Amino acid sequence: MAAPREREALSAWLAESTELLLSALREAGPDRGCWTWWGTSQSSRTSGGVARHRVQETAVHTYDVQLTLGAPRPLPDEVALDGAEEFLSSCCATTSAWPHKPAVFDFHATEGRSWRLTTDGDGARFTRLPATGADPETAGVSVRGTAGELVLFFYDRIPADSLRVDGDAGLLDLLRAWEPED
Repeated sequence: MAAPREREALSAWLAESTELLLSALREAGPDRGCWTWWGTSQSSRTSGGVARHRVQETAVHTYDVQLTLGAPRPLPDEVALDGAEEFLSSCCATTSAWPHKPAVFDFHATEGRSWRLTTDGDGARFTRLPATGADPETAGVSVRGTAGELVLFFYDRIPADSLRVDGDAGLLDLLRAWEPED
């Protein structure tokens, strides 16, 4: 069914569609396998994985609305911390070969969490780094900001120069331009 164009009807349609999705996810339970667009990533291909991703999409699109209204607010910390990890596991992790020289990307949230994305001929894999950090010499590029800023960067809402970038910033351009084949 096509979305209505009239404002009140569209709001009602969105609320009804959201309730249908929530009901289906509750009925299925978080561990039930289901189709996902993220294929061979490291994210769970379950209804719980879908629900987790929807939270992130909703947070980013809420930011879009706030930005349009001229009143953008930071993403909630808990949502953003999970969002950085969810993006790396769903949108970056893949078995498609990285078409460039192997590279390591480190992402550090000021709230205390860090992640590493390793890319090579076997694809891309993410890991959460220990609280003590990791050897900064290993990373080709290291990106620092709040978890919310990292998420907004991942979803192309803010530019890299909004964050602290150490190392080869050109690697970020390669990562953003990469379109894995799986």
